[in-house]
This record gives sequence, structure tokens and C-alpha cells, in this order.
Amino acid sequence: MTFHVIGCKAPEQDQVLSLDGLNFLESLHRQFEPERQALLRRRQQVQQRISKGWVPSLRDDTVDIRNSEWSIGDIPKDLMDRRVEITGPTDRKMMINALNSGANVFMADFEDANSPTWKNMIQGQINLTDAIHRTATYASEKGEIYTLNPPLATLVVRPRGWHLPEQHIVIDNQPLSGALMDFGLYMHRNARVLLEQGSGPYFYLPKLENMEEAVLWEKVFCFAEDALRLNRGTIKATVLIETILAAFEMDEILWALRPHIVGLNAGRWDYLFSIIKKFHHQPGILTADRQRITMTVPFMRAYTQLLVKTSHRRGAYAIGGMAAFIPDRRDQEVNRIALAKVAEDKEREAQDGFDGTWVAHPDLVPLANKVFTDTFETKGDGHRDIRHDIVVGPRDLMNFHIPHARVTEEGLRNNVSIAIQYWASWLQGKGAVALDHLMEDAATAEIARAQVWYWVHCEVLMESGIKVHPGLVEQMIREGLEIWRSLWPMADDAVSVFRQTALSNEWCDFSTLVAYDSLLALERDSEGGQS
Repeated sequence: MTFHVIGCKAPEQDQVLSLDGLNFLESLHRQFEPERQALLRRRQQVQQRISKGWVPSLRDDTVDIRNSEWSIGDIPKDLMDRRVEITGPTDRKMMINALNSGANVFMADFEDANSPTWKNMIQGQINLTDAIHRTATYASEKGEIYTLNPPLATLVVRPRGWHLPEQHIVIDNQPLSGALMDFGLYMHRNARVLLEQGSGPYFYLPKLENMEEAVLWEKVFCFAEDALRLNRGTIKATVLIETILAAFEMDEILWALRPHIVGLNAGRWDYLFSIIKKFHHQPGILTADRQRITMTVPFMRAYTQLLVKTSHRRGAYAIGGMAAFIPDRRDQEVNRIALAKVAEDKEREAQDGFDGTWVAHPDLVPLANKVFTDTFETKGDGHRDIRHDIVVGPRDLMNFHIPHARVTEEGLRNNVSIAIQYWASWLQGKGAVALDHLMEDAATAEIARAQVWYWVHCEVLMESGIKVHPGLVEQMIREGLEIWRSLWPMADDAVSVFRQTALSNEWCDFSTLVAYDSLLALERDSEGGQS
């Protein structure tokens, strides 16, 4: 086995990286790394075509998949009620609170809400296993004891996307795919126990851009089931439709994963980020303050309605987007205004036919649950009807007009502040952070810095009559830096990440890759050497 674990040991690392587990990871890497690399190269080739004027549309070679009648496979009992799903990192305390929250599903996140320090990746796997065995406890510094109190939310794990490496594990002189590490260790350690409990290994799949990337996951699932002697279709997955290209291939993604898939999810911020990422060479793309690009703007409405229609046509579930508000128990007026907006958003989703939704905080679970329960009782079985009245075409998905769009200095300053503070938290090892009553993660940081980059390069005119330019952004950094330094030890490192991704001459596809290099350097400086 040409296998190296690089860096200082994490606590209980040997418990997670057993010889059998490492052999399983090696087999996944050897089997699928070439195809993963080919798909990442394909992304670049598609980007080059778009930059030369190609306009995405429905695929000619998959017409039969879209036009024929077929359905996905069976859906397990504990994934049939998905009215409220709560999300968060694999942090022990947050995981216990989420599983106890009353939500139907907890999405334990190794991706956007996670900072991939080696300690976090190892401890996250331990936390998941302890939760499955019902032994997870947490003691706070104040002496508070957190324990699991059944009934618990159904556990679903989100591994990292295909583009993210795990630099701490090197096989054949190549870093292991972060997706394969997260998936492989969780499967190897927990699949049998989950099945004995009447549940199963369930996953959320992020950042897919096309059917071929779904096909790779399907191959991984089948390989793992065979290697672990599990029945075909044991693994179940929900796919996040959070890239503009995937929106054109919802049928194809469902088809590729049909023995294993159970639903699609609408990922708002990553979807908007992907639009800038793919069309950053064109003028007039999302030139509006981030908070003004709501789910009711025409192209977002088209995308979500198509997701519901496509899911229900194929027997899959449609899960709505995130309510990121963090209630403030000391400011009831802030709560009143924000909760009214959350309720309005969830009512729209429920009326549109979504089968459930996401929230970021346990206090939002009762609100979201009531909205969806009331809607289902009113509509009866009709809430899953196929909306034949909805007609969404490629032009609807590609028409990025935003009514009453405007860019303000406040919006620019907010993007700068959120991105820098998020990366300051991320570099400290926390991938989900509450800022201004909102739970921010890598997706919100990405759209924030992407807008800054785009506005600078397009010299967007703000409502004040001032053009966005690098000097203005640098001025905002100087004005906020002392405050950020007082809050975040890694503020200066975070500014460096922001400058590399928001003020660089060339477009950067993922801030997480730049920030990961900084994270590794910080780990080396603080821990030193190799194990």
C-alpha cells in the first residue's frame, strides 16, 4: 500500500484510520481517481466553451431520458418525512443539538459548513459514529451536559465536493479526494450498524455540474455496496442542484442515480455563485446587492419550480433552501421581523410543492414544521402533484434580469465584511459562523467575494454614482481591519485569502482551495513536522 498520512496526529486518529478502513480508501482512490480528474478537466473545457460564447441548454444526447416515463427506486421509511431538515457541521455539540431539535433530518456537513482541519475531519467521523451508537455526549465549560434524547432526526452526511482534495492522505503520490475520504470512512465504519437500526447510509451530494458527475457517484455507490456486501440500492442520496449547469440536467442526474437517489435540493447561494463563476466574462450578471437577489426573482423562481416539477415527475422529493436566520433571544423585535420573512419564504416553498426545507437553527424547526404541516393538511395528497401548468425552458433559467436591481455601498461593504470574517473563522477551524443574525458558510462567503470580484472587473456603478474599483475595496478593508482583528485572531490571514480571490486579476474558481492552502500552512506552523 503506497499510502501516507501527512501531518501531526489528531486525537483518536488510529481509531478512525484502521487498516481495513485505509485499504478501503485506497481501493476507492485507485478505482475512481482517474475518472474524477477527467471530470474536473471536463469542467474546465466546458468553461472554455462558455467563455467563447456557447450558451448552456438542454442536452441533445439525452432527449430520450427527459421524454420517457420512469421513476427512481424505493425510498426508505426514515426518509419519507422531510418537512424540516436542519444543517450544520460535524461539531459534537452542534450535532447533538441538531439531532435533538425535532427536525426530521439532520444534514451533518463535511463541506460548506466545515473547516477541513485534520482534527475536524477525524473528530467529525468519531462524532458521527458516536451519534449512531447513541453514545455522543458533550460537556460545556460551564458544566452543562449535552446528551442525545430520542426520537432523533435521521442522519444524512454531506461529503466534500469532487473538486476538494484531502491533502493529509496521499496515495500513489496523489492527495485523496475529500469526497471519497468522507464517504469511504463513514460507509466503512457505520453502514452495518445503521442497517441494523433500521436506517441506512444516507448522503447529500454537493456541487455536481452534470450527469457524468452523478454517474461517478453511482459507480462509487455500487463499488462500495459490493465491497461491503450490501444489497444494491442500500445507499441513498439527495443531490443538491446548486450549479447553473446542473439545472439543465435534473432529469439526467436523477436517471444516473435512480437506484440510489431519493430527492433534489435547491441550494440558493451556491447556485448564484455558480452563475457568476460560469459567466464572469459577461456584463450585467447579478449586479444587485446580494440580499436583494431573493428566491422570487424570475430566474430563481424558474429554477425552483422546475426542480419541484422534475422531482415529483420521477417520484423523488424536492427539498427547499436554507433559512439562515439565527434568533436572538435578547432582541424580540429583530426576531419578529426576521421570523415573519422566514415564514413567508417557507410558505412559498410549501405552496410551490416542496416536500420540506432547510433551517440553520433549532429555534426555526417549529416554525418550518408548522408551515409545511398546515400546507400538507390543506392540500392532502395533492401537494405532490406534478405541476403540468409550469413550463420552464432554457431561456427562463438563463434570463438573469433582476427587477429593481441596484448595487449600494452598503451591499459592497457587507460582502467584504462577511467574506473576510468568514475566512477568519474558517482558518480558526470553524466552518459555520453566526454574523449579523445569519449563519454564514462557505457558500455565502463565495457569492460575497464573487460579487466583489465581478463588480470590480466590470466597474459596476453603484447607486451613489461611484464605480466599484480596487481602491474602494481596499479602503473598506482598512476601515474594518482593526475591528476584525479584535474579533478574529486570523483576520490578517483572512484578508490575504480575500485579496487573492476577490481582488486578483484572474478569476478564482473556489476560494476554499486558496483558503485550504493557508489552512495547511497554519497547521504546519502551529503543529510542525510530520507524524
